[in-house]
Amino acid sequence: MKLIVVQFFIISLLFTSSFFALSSVDSSCGEKCNVRCSKNDRKHEECIKDCNICCEKCNCVPSGTYGNKDECPCYRDIKNSKGGPKCP
Repeated sequence: MKLIVVQFFIISLLFTSSFFALSSVDSSCGEKCNVRCSKNDRKHEECIKDCNICCEKCNCVPSGTYGNKDECPCYRDIKNSKGGPKCP
């Protein structure tokens, strides 16, 4: 019985720690993408979605609301299905 309780406790700790690590990355991307998309010509929801995808892949978002993509070459170089820039 003690072994089952210990196993459950260890599994719970691992799950909880991985959940907090993922949520901290998401919130960081979300805040940066909200700034990035605040003055975007595209639909706001679409901009946020694309920005979050790019942020998760590259772990960075250029500063400001436009340009500055040289700050994050990975973000700059992601292309959409038509060959244009994916990231706002």
